[in-house]
Amino acid sequence: MHVKELLSLKDKVVLVTGGSGMYGQSIVEGLAEADAKVIIGSRNKERAQEVAQRFSEQGYDVHALQIDQSDHTSVLDAKQELLNTYGKLDVFINNAVSRPMKGYDEPISQFEESMQVNATGMMDVLRELSELIIQSGGGSIINISSFMGMYGPDLSNYDGTDMGTPPPDYFFHKAGMINITRYLTRVLANKNIRINCISPGGLFNHQPERFLKNYCKKVPLGRMANKDDIKGLVVLLSSDAGAYINGENIVMDGGYCA
Repeated sequence: MHVKELLSLKDKVVLVTGGSGMYGQSIVEGLAEADAKVIIGSRNKERAQEVAQRFSEQGYDVHALQIDQSDHTSVLDAKQELLNTYGKLDVFINNAVSRPMKGYDEPISQFEESMQVNATGMMDVLRELSELIIQSGGGSIINISSFMGMYGPDLSNYDGTDMGTPPPDYFFHKAGMINITRYLTRVLANKNIRINCISPGGLFNHQPERFLKNYCKKVPLGRMANKDDIKGLVVLLSSDAGAYINGENIVMDGGYCA
């Protein structure tokens, strides 16, 4: 098969949770550019509809769906709506994240709140949507983790800033996401479903100048990730071009962890 056909997502139905966020919108754009029908999943349906409308006005096939992964009923309702409206699900990009903690010393209740969404809720949505993909004939799941799920924080990045200590819940659940990828790869073997993980490095978001200097001098490519960097990798793992990539955690960090 020609490589352009291998990378094409034509006739594929793809759900991106957290698709209204920074990385989420980049992922949605890349999938839509590869001709997928993309559904933006979000707790805030109004926000998702605004983003979907913007992409639709550019000629892309993008839609919105309300889903709150901290609420089992919402997950089941979204699963049924996907089936009723689109008839199937081929690819699920597991990108939603809640970040209630802002640092190490935040109330422990915020850690519990984070786990309700990012651990219990994530497992719920993964089980339900993997079942839908299997029922649809198979496909791909891509978990969006972080290199912060692989290593402890490099606190020297924050020298000279007032950004504080990074929150522990994020490190905890992003590490869990990497290993649940391996777990599901084994448990759902022979179900015609591939499950992979992407662990990006830092995304440029107009961080303080001192942080950018501290961080970028440690990156062989000399910069943080931009909005386009994740698009090709997501399309690869979603498409037939990635048909033999399974159970992997792919680090996308410009060489930071080399």
